Parts: sequence; structure tokens; C-alpha cells
Amino acid sequence: MSGLTAAGPVPATRPVTPPVRRRPPRRRGAMLGVLAWVIGILFILPVLWMVLTSFHSEQDAATNPPSLGAPLTLQGYREFFGASTGASPWPPLLNSLTASVVSTLLVLALAIPAAYALSIRPVKKWTDVLFFFLSTKMLPVVAGLLPLYLFAQNAGLLDNIWLLVLLYTSLNLPIAVWMMRSFLAEVPVEMLEAASLDGAKLIRTLRDVIAPVVLPGIAATALICFIFSWNELLFARVLTGTVASTAPVFLTSFVTSQGLFLAKVCAAAAFVSLPVIIAGFAAQDKLVQGLSLGAVK
Repeated sequence: MSGLTAAGPVPATRPVTPPVRRRPPRRRGAMLGVLAWVIGILFILPVLWMVLTSFHSEQDAATNPPSLGAPLTLQGYREFFGASTGASPWPPLLNSLTASVVSTLLVLALAIPAAYALSIRPVKKWTDVLFFFLSTKMLPVVAGLLPLYLFAQNAGLLDNIWLLVLLYTSLNLPIAVWMMRSFLAEVPVEMLEAASLDGAKLIRTLRDVIAPVVLPGIAATALICFIFSWNELLFARVLTGTVASTAPVFLTSFVTSQGLFLAKVCAAAAFVSLPVIIAGFAAQDKLVQGLSLGAVK
């Protein structure tokens, strides 16, 4: 039978699945935005509640359930500023500011060259060096408290603010080196080669070439080190007394076993938190850029 072809088996047909309806990107972005706002409000509510409680009297602050419409008063802030107790918060605040700022500057001065040697001009066995820095954070802080206390006692450094400066510098240096290394790894190699051809030395390269590029990373590292130093309590509580006590130590003095203290503690906590909040708002754009600088390749 010429001109005829034998028909093969009919292939099995798969059932047609309806297309999956995906949400429009704009709607998905709106939902993520609403979720971010909800999470942000949940995080900020305790802070707002603390500020509101600081303007209540001790009797109204201790009510259960708490009263939102209680009359406002500055009694808690008068107690904090020593109107009734005679203790001034300014020396502890000045000690905290000194220890936090000086230790942060020392950390940056040591972390930037170290991160340069571990990223742009890597030394031998640089991974072992990074692991050593990380291993120093694995030891619980309380485990080294007794040796540090005995050392400070024998060296005559108890109740000395410069001992806290050295401790805060050593505590924040490992995390600063890790952060700065990730930031410096993003510096284009061409810029360094051009600086080398122009005869720039290491100090000038760090100051004029690298520093402007990684300025957001430096700001982020400085802010985190400042916050860690400002909030530190354990070492300041054990190693200081009356001369070098810091703001967190002064804040704990309002917690007593007799009487009501909630409004005073909230007033003290709200005022002590102001430097960190102001620093965060002042450097928020640099902080966001710095935290995302080493995360995107």
C-alpha cells in the first residue's frame, strides 16, 4: 500500500495543570512592609512603656493592671537627679562616656590595621588568626572575673576608669576586627594598586584611600562598640566603687528591697539610654550602609 504510513501509538497526554497564581510583587511588598511595621512596634512598645512609666508616681507605676491615664509627674526624674537622695548622676555618666568613647577610639585604631592585614594584605595563616579572635569570645566573661579582680587589686587599679577602658577595648576588639575585615574586603583592588603606583605609604593609603570607602563600616563598628561599652555592667559593678562607677551601676542603686522604685528605675533607664539613642539616630544612614557593605558581593 503505497502512500500510506502506519500510524504509531498515540502518546499519552498529561493533564493540564492550571497556572499558579502568584501574588503581584507590589502586594507582596506591601505585606512585608506591614509585617516590618508590626515587628518594629512590638520592639518599641516596651521602650514607650518605660518612658510613660517614668512620668508616673511610684503608687501609679506599681498598680496592677497598670494605669494608662494616671497623672504625669517628674518625681522619678527628680529622684534620679539627686533632688532627694543627694547622689548626682553626672560623675557616673561622665565615667561611662569616657570609658565608651576612649575604648571605641582605641578599638578602631587597632582593628583597622589588623583587618587590613587579614583582608587586603593577608598574612600567613590568617584563618587561624581570625579563629583566635573568635575563640576569645567563647569564654564566659564571669570566668575571667576573679583573675582580673586579683590583678587589679595587686596593681592598684581597682576603682580606676582606665582599667575599664582597657577591658572594654579588649572585649570589643575581636568583633571589631571581624566586622572591619568584611568591610575592607569590599575595597576595589584597583584603588590600592593606583595608590601604590603613586608611591603612597601604608598610613596614607589607610587614611586617604581606604577610610573614605569604608566610612559606613567604620561608623557601624564604632557605634556597636560604643553601645557594648556603654551597657556593660558586670565588670563595672565588680571592679569599681565610688570614683569610677558607671551609669549602669548607678542605675542599679535605685533597686532596693524597701519601698517602691519602678518609676525611678524607668526614669533613670530612659535618661541613661539617651546617648545610645542619639548616637543611633545620628549615624543611622551610615549604620545601615555599613551593616550591608560586607554582606553583598
